[in-house]
Amino acid sequence: MSQLPTVDFRAFASDDASQRAEFCRAFGEGLRDFGFGVVAHHPIGPERIARAFELTERLFALSEAEKRASVVPESVGNRGYVPFGGERAVGARVADLKEYWHVGRDESDSGLLPNAWPASLPELRAELVSLHRDFEQTARVLLRATALYLGLPAEHFAAMTVGGDSVLRLIHYPPVPDDAPAGAVRAAAHEDVNLITLLAEGTTGGLEVLTAEGAWMPVRSLGGQLVINAGDMLQRATHGRVRSTTHRVVNPSGVNRSRYSIPFFTHPRHDVMLAPMAPPADWRGPKLASVRAGDFLAQRLHAIKA
Repeated sequence: MSQLPTVDFRAFASDDASQRAEFCRAFGEGLRDFGFGVVAHHPIGPERIARAFELTERLFALSEAEKRASVVPESVGNRGYVPFGGERAVGARVADLKEYWHVGRDESDSGLLPNAWPASLPELRAELVSLHRDFEQTARVLLRATALYLGLPAEHFAAMTVGGDSVLRLIHYPPVPDDAPAGAVRAAAHEDVNLITLLAEGTTGGLEVLTAEGAWMPVRSLGGQLVINAGDMLQRATHGRVRSTTHRVVNPSGVNRSRYSIPFFTHPRHDVMLAPMAPPADWRGPKLASVRAGDFLAQRLHAIKA
């Protein structure tokens, strides 16, 4: 296949059981075969996505001093602003060519660190808190479809995310600087750590997925669609029945301009035990052990800091 499978979100919301079953099959097989898929006609309307990209562009146009005032060191990069060069993929020699901003649950009684909001963009908070909530609700629907595809109770994965610290990330990839280190790219090859990622794809191309055959495949999606991929936590919890696939964002080959993207990383609560399903019949390695989600995440956050 030269492109990822696309499913229509409305089918899962249908009263027609056959349409719902077909959605689960197609979406689940996409995660099984590619680790990725594309979802059309989802509940987050195109005008909401367009507004989020507009605010993202304005956010990163702020002065360096104002952006750095929203760095939250105690969050280990999980809240507020992370400056250019602040992250590198596991195993990469140099940092990614990007800056980004993290928004988590914005609840004072959650026990989580608070978000950081720039004073000169007062409208940002309400817009992104609402968007975070809508992404989280959409992610839970897709996790229910994944569970049903695997023959599990519908809430098996979705329930793990209730009270979890899912993160909305606003990313700016500036024009590649002339003095960029040799081998530096916008996002080096990596896998996501979380359960499932919902991505409002970039304002320009560049995202590529590593296929099972070892070839890099450009991701193509239409405006307003979401690109979905499974993360390491979901791969582990399913004992490899879905793939956490390597992907990257390559440097532009034509016009060297900024690129923006907005992924939503869906996380379980830190106390959730990622207890793998029984190994599939064709499993050849050792049986995977259970691990606490918070410990799994902490190991990866430590590994990716530049």
